[in-house]
Amino acid sequence: MPGQDRDAMRRFFFNAWRKHQRQAPLEPMEEIMARIIAWHPEYHGLFDNEESLRHDFPGDSNPFLHLSLHLAVQEQLTTQRPAGLAECYRQLAAGGDEHGAEHAIMECLAELLQQSRMNPSMEDEARYLECVRGKLK
Repeated sequence: MPGQDRDAMRRFFFNAWRKHQRQAPLEPMEEIMARIIAWHPEYHGLFDNEESLRHDFPGDSNPFLHLSLHLAVQEQLTTQRPAGLAECYRQLAAGGDEHGAEHAIMECLAELLQQSRMNPSMEDEARYLECVRGKLK
């Protein structure tokens, strides 16, 4: 996985999707990314044009940010951190809508990231998990 380099991360998304389309073998992270992109047909055209890798997207309309949040949630589920998130996810996805379950969690993650950007000392897994548990109601 690329680090914090925006272009490298976007290229990773692009390459994973291209390999998926060609039915080429995928690395485990590429498989996850291809599944996430498959959930978003509204973004498929984005990956038809390499120029989109250099495009700036304003705020919440950034498809790469959206896909990155999905990837972050997947990583949290895999590492089971914060503790309890995977169980919340299972409950949210119990009706078979894994994508919707991730979106519910992503809302909380985006809120946490926004708050921690404004006040770096505010990052708090307990509040994040509390927000996710609120989605269960």
